[in-house]
Amino acid sequence: MFNLNAAEPQLLTEYLKKQGWLVDNETICALGKPGEGNMNYVLRVDTGARTFIVKQSRAYVEKYPQVPAPADRALVEGAFYRKIASNTEIGSKMPELLGLDPANNILVLEDLGEAHDYSFLYRPEGKLRGDELAELLAYVHELHQSFFKATPDEELANLAMRKLNHEHIFYFPFLEDNGFDLNNVCAGLQEVAMPYKQDADLKREIHALGDTYLAQGQYLLHGDYYPGSWLKTRAGVKVIDPEFCFYGHREFDLGVLIAHLHLSQQNPDLIAAVKTGYPAYADLDTRLLAQYTGIEIMRRLIGLAQLPLSSDLSTRQKLLAFAHQLITQHEG
Repeated sequence: MFNLNAAEPQLLTEYLKKQGWLVDNETICALGKPGEGNMNYVLRVDTGARTFIVKQSRAYVEKYPQVPAPADRALVEGAFYRKIASNTEIGSKMPELLGLDPANNILVLEDLGEAHDYSFLYRPEGKLRGDELAELLAYVHELHQSFFKATPDEELANLAMRKLNHEHIFYFPFLEDNGFDLNNVCAGLQEVAMPYKQDADLKREIHALGDTYLAQGQYLLHGDYYPGSWLKTRAGVKVIDPEFCFYGHREFDLGVLIAHLHLSQQNPDLIAAVKTGYPAYADLDTRLLAQYTGIEIMRRLIGLAQLPLSSDLSTRQKLLAFAHQLITQHEG
């Protein structure tokens, strides 16, 4: 197994040439990190004439090495890029797949240039523009509609990654004693979270929602459609990191997006614009959408996958109460 390592440029050069991703007269001038990723080891390779991204998935989460993860998730991501390549509208919003090494779980991707993700939205001054939201909704709607299957099958089932996500969305945050002290995130949060961890009715709803998440669906999803997967570039909004992709319910992608608009305290009018900006909104299961929105809010506040939020304890309390209502309130 070849392991990417920024400290070993010569070994990386030899590897890239062996794969045919560097030509004979190319050398590596510089190596760097294109951004703050969580899941994988990612490098930007600069040859002086061009740049590209090399990405490797390992048997653990790069940011949390103690958390096991499917080592072959890069291959699923590669399969997603190949799947969407036939759609120029979606492809124009994502990096092009340049190479894939299944033996070492390595992808080579187009470098989208100087860019940064939308994690700045979590800062007090971080605001998403209406035209940026429109781009994000147009992309995800096109993805859902263009790769619809009347009869679900096993293509891009990505069950191992879904089970990992299931653990950290629907189970781990609601354990009373999971070894993760939320007071280290925000003083008082552990005490605020405990009633939700002890709420049997809430946990029944969450268990059923988790089963829905694991079930087969008809729509190809990005699977992790939040600000860390959105890039702000000179050419507009781009989308990366579809390693959690699967065929499921489109309400999941949209619910995650809406949840992060709430978590980043965007203008209510912008959040309301999702309803008109996603063309198939009228066809959605609004209860399922509300539940997916609520569970994403809760797991980001009291789960392991924390965000760089600037909100105080009072704001987090209000968000948790709102999320609880979204999950448990039945229509009618």
